[in-house]
Formats: sequence, structure tokens, C-alpha cells
Amino acid sequence: MDGQRFFQNIAHQIEALDAYRAAEIKARVQRYLDDLWSGLQAAYPQAEAVAERVAVVIGRQLAQRPAELQALDLERIHTPDWFQCPMIHGYIAYADRFAGNLKGVAEHIPYLKELGIRYLHLMPLLLPREGENDGGYAVADYRRVRPDLGTMDDLEALCTALRREGISLCLDLVLNHVAREHPWAEAARKGDPHCRGYFYIFPDRTLPDAFECSLPEIFPHFAPGNFTWDDDLKGWVWTTFHSWQWDVNWSNPEVFLEYLDLILWLANKGVEVFRLDAIAFIWKRLGTSCQNQPEVHALTQALRAAVRIAAPAVAFKAEAIVAPEDLVAYLGTGAHYGKVSDLAYHNTLMVQIWSSLASRDTRLMTQALRRFPQKPPSTTWATYLRCHDDIGWAISDTDAAAVGLSGPAHRHFPG
Repeated sequence: MDGQRFFQNIAHQIEALDAYRAAEIKARVQRYLDDLWSGLQAAYPQAEAVAERVAVVIGRQLAQRPAELQALDLERIHTPDWFQCPMIHGYIAYADRFAGNLKGVAEHIPYLKELGIRYLHLMPLLLPREGENDGGYAVADYRRVRPDLGTMDDLEALCTALRREGISLCLDLVLNHVAREHPWAEAARKGDPHCRGYFYIFPDRTLPDAFECSLPEIFPHFAPGNFTWDDDLKGWVWTTFHSWQWDVNWSNPEVFLEYLDLILWLANKGVEVFRLDAIAFIWKRLGTSCQNQPEVHALTQALRAAVRIAAPAVAFKAEAIVAPEDLVAYLGTGAHYGKVSDLAYHNTLMVQIWSSLASRDTRLMTQALRRFPQKPPSTTWATYLRCHDDIGWAISDTDAAAVGLSGPAHRHFPG
């Protein structure tokens, strides 16, 4: 990919681009274009055409980036390890239960500061579908806030107030699926061929049955199977989690461009950290579990590179609740070393702490953590004791056998 042409495609979107800002953007292009290009090439045959459109998205959002956030970008470029500071303590809350609404959260900033909080993760607050919505993770509109919590203006004001007190806001970004009521899904159900391409839709059970041979069921007791028949679509749609959560088709580059534009739009509102929800599931391959596929890391690298060019203040946190041997890849291994998410939940540490307490035996914890691979030094673990994502016990059978225990039996013990 030609760096000069990529930069020009960005610059054409920005009116009155002064020499200093042009030089700054060009330097970021030079630094991250190779990461973007190699990530796109690994996922899309038409990578060059996609890259040219990525530049337009970046330019359009850069043109709208507020001056205060541009200053934060510059600060973070010079302190890229800002999120690794030992003094950064996080706080996770539901906005309504914590303070009623977003304005109420802003009123509680002195309390957060008193606790030493530098990172606030507010649980899903973008507009979900009505009725069942998986705790807010069935998003009907990424660009609207739940009405009971406030408006997008309230979210932007909260981000500003937090930032001025040294607190970064983290927001959930659901990457694997949207609600059946999302505009993309609504358009697909009305027959829009462009939006149908955003989803996996099959006319009969031939391919769904082939995929099911190797797919696990996430919620087998109340949401069995991974596909749902939809009368409007006249087809089977991929629904990993619930029938009303439609998996989006990341093999379609239009999906990549949509999410990039969304990330940068929210970043321009002041969101500093994105929790990449269900990131492990976004690439599908017949004959596999459709989790942890190589393209997951390639696409995360491409997204991160594009965001580093447009909004370097932003960090990614991987919500990858996966087996211990798969976890470190979400911080980057091999060609993606240190080039994907900046943070990831250390769910293995969480599991081993509770397992040791329950069994009153630290042998398994010692074995597992000694064998745990080193992370890239530019990344960090989000360490914690328990959170809403912990629906299983990721104990390795290999680790358990090494200390004379049964992995399956030990996984059942704490329950």
C-alpha cells in the first residue's frame, strides 16, 4: 500500500489542514500503515480497495476530532504505557444502579477520585432491543444511549468531565452480533441485498448442519443451536448466543468499515477504552469451533492500526474468555506480537485464585501461572477477582494432570 496515497486520501477529508497537523498525521501513517495493511491482507482479497476506504473513514473522523482530544492523542503518543501505570485502578458499574443515569455518574466523580479510580467501565448503555437483551449486549443502535440513562450529549459531557479529572471511560463495543432490531438487520429482513451481506444467512440447513458438527453451544439449556430460522429473511441466520442476536459477517469488508467508523465516532465523543465484546467469535471457518481463528487477530490488528492513526489516545481491551493457551494471543503473538489489544482480562488468574480458595490447595495455581506465557511488554493484563463475564472455569486439563488432579472434576468442584 502506498503511504503517500493513503495519507492524501485522509488529507482530502480535512479542510484547512495546517502543516503541523499534516506532519503529525503523516508520521502516524508511516508508523501504522504496515500493521493495517498486513491485517487487511490476511482477511480480505480486495485489501487495497478496503485500505483506500479506510483512509477516507479516518480522514472524515479526524476532521471532526475535538481539539481537546487531539491534545490527549499527543500526550498518549509520548506516554504509550499510560494504561500500565500501577496507580490505574478500575471500577465497573451499571450507570443506573451506581448513580441513576449518566448525569448522576458525573456527580459521583469526586467519590471515584477519592477511591483512586482512573478507569471507569460503565456496563452496556448503548440502546438495546426492547425486552430480552442479554444485559444490554443485544444492541439495536450503537449511536444512541438508553433513554433512561440519558442522551449521547450526556455521554459526551460525562467523558469530558471524567477526562478532566484524569479518569478514562471504557465502553462496551459488541463486535460479534447485533440485535434483530438493529437497522442493518431490519434492512436485511426487508430484502436489502447490501445489508443481507452483513449477516450469515442460509436458505436451508445444509451449511448450518455442517457447521454445527464442530460448533459448541454457548447456552445449550435455554438457547440451543447456533442458527435461527427467520420468516422475513426466508433463511437461517447465524445466532451464536440468542435467536435475537444476529452474528455479523466480518468476512464482508463492509462490516469492518462500519465498525471502524463507529469506533472513531465514539472516540470523538471521548470514549478512551473499548471493551471488545465476544471478540473470539468474529471469524467463522467450517470444521472449527469458530473461535480464536487467525483472522480474529489480523482484523484486531487492522482496527488497532487504523485507530492509532486517527485517535492514538484510544486503547482496546479484549473480552476473550477463552482457554489459557489461547488467551495471550489477544495481546499478540507471532506476527501480531503487541499489535492487537492493549489489555485483556486475566481470567486465568481469577479462576486460579478462586480455585485455590475453594480447594485449599495452591498446587494447580502455581503450575498454571508458572506455565502461563509471557505477554508483550507493551500490553497489560486487567487483573480482577470476579466480573459479569465469568460463566465458566478455564482450568487446563494439562495443568491439572501435571499436579495429579482431574481437570473436569476440578472445574466442577468450585460450583
